[in-house]
Amino acid sequence: MKIAFQMDPIGPIDINADSTFRLAEEAQARGHELFYYTPDKLAYDQGRVTARGWPLSVQRVEGDHFRLGDETTVDLADFDVVWLRQDPPFDMFYITTTHLLDRLTPGTTVVNDPFWVRNFPEKLLILDFPELMPPTAIARDLDTIRAFKEEHGDVILKPLYGNGGAGVFLLKKEDRNLTSLHEMFTGFSREPLIVQKFLPDVSKGDKRVILVDGEAVGAINRVPAAGETRSNMHVGGRPEKVELTDRDREICATIGPLLREKGQVFVGIDVIGDYLTEINVTSPTGIQELERFDGINVAAKIWEAIEAKRS
Repeated sequence: MKIAFQMDPIGPIDINADSTFRLAEEAQARGHELFYYTPDKLAYDQGRVTARGWPLSVQRVEGDHFRLGDETTVDLADFDVVWLRQDPPFDMFYITTTHLLDRLTPGTTVVNDPFWVRNFPEKLLILDFPELMPPTAIARDLDTIRAFKEEHGDVILKPLYGNGGAGVFLLKKEDRNLTSLHEMFTGFSREPLIVQKFLPDVSKGDKRVILVDGEAVGAINRVPAAGETRSNMHVGGRPEKVELTDRDREICATIGPLLREKGQVFVGIDVIGDYLTEINVTSPTGIQELERFDGINVAAKIWEAIEAKRS
């Protein structure tokens, strides 16, 4: 197949952690032809959805992990699969790329399906499953957020469309910084905030469960660094081997059919204790850590699911 990757610049990535690199490596091993471009090179041009980028080959050599062919502009309708793999923030630039990639379907398979990526932001899709999530409020209004904090005591406050642990605050019951934080966030952004009841189980880790075409394939535990509340690996969280619990499987069985129906092939959910906190569909991570801990070739499972859709 002809495969295009829409991703952030490939040069600075960590080849031992980056999930997109692992997907490209597995695709190459399966004989597929690779093309790479950054999202700013995506365009709509007189009826065609085009991208300016490079033929790509990858190799697991640190500091020398990719080779590019000659830069060229391609019609993405000529590709079998396009991967939507740039990182958030989930802003209007990101949303616009989903609108353009939408125009390729059904002839080209876009993974994950851009229509539903656009309509399933990480912290909003969980609202469809209130029985699985901790007490949550989404608001820009300070009085609403303050009332939620007064009801639940210790809370987590974060940007609704943030990622990687950026801007995540633990506010203890006696904390007096809510108004200042609200002023700071609303001063540079028009987005609402999300506030959730703090789950003390996060000290034991924030579990990332990987689903492929709606089926759980395994999990890693991300443990916060000393003195940290956030467990994201971007901010020093430590990945550990962990098994799926009965509750994890119950959560996956509940949400899996919807993910499969809406073309969300590669999904990473976040589970703290017994609660689902996020459903990551934009650019989930965790493949390489899971492969190292459990010996599961997750990338192969993802490609098998895609190849089945193209057969």
